[in-house]
Amino acid sequence: MATINMQQGYAAVLCVLAVLGLEAAAPGECELTRLLQDKLQYEMRLQYMKHYFPIDYTVQVQYEEVLRPSNITRLVRGWQGRVPWWEHSRDPRGLHGSHPLALQRNGTVSEAALRYLWFHVSSQAVLRIREVLPEKHPSWKYTQELCQLFDALGEEYSKYRQTDVETVVADLVKLIHSAGAESRSKAVRPKALLDNCLKVMRMLYGVPCRWEST
Repeated sequence: MATINMQQGYAAVLCVLAVLGLEAAAPGECELTRLLQDKLQYEMRLQYMKHYFPIDYTVQVQYEEVLRPSNITRLVRGWQGRVPWWEHSRDPRGLHGSHPLALQRNGTVSEAALRYLWFHVSSQAVLRIREVLPEKHPSWKYTQELCQLFDALGEEYSKYRQTDVETVVADLVKLIHSAGAESRSKAVRPKALLDNCLKVMRMLYGVPCRWEST
């Protein structure tokens, strides 16, 4: 039953994106994310991010570095005065409308900005995993190859400036790269980070890059 509900929720997000209209991704983005998709196949994620780690092993990441399909849904549909998910997760009081980011955002976020956000979140998450691995670890080479693909993808996004994307996304990217990350950290399993990376990547690139369903 949980699987069915998850699939229905994922389909609903795709429908929202379709209604808003899909913005074309650059050819370089499509090729590199296609290579990433090949690297993020389930068997590889399971082997390198679970089987080669101790049971229940976690890495410390910022709240902003956990990007799920549900977070994309909120950005696509607009905040409508609500507190962004990264602030709500850190403030259990849930003071709706009290945060400045919530007050300035009533519209939707462009798909180009969502892809920009996904890149910064996912590349940072992969770096977090690599940081805890010694070079002799069986997952180090795999993680390094992921980092190299993200480095190449970073060249595609180097043309973007903070002013080119919606304020809520620009502010979130600043948080991701800000100092004092330890005060906003949470424990996440390595495989869960890559699971989120792949799910959101397929959501944002699958149709504009004309990937076949897998």
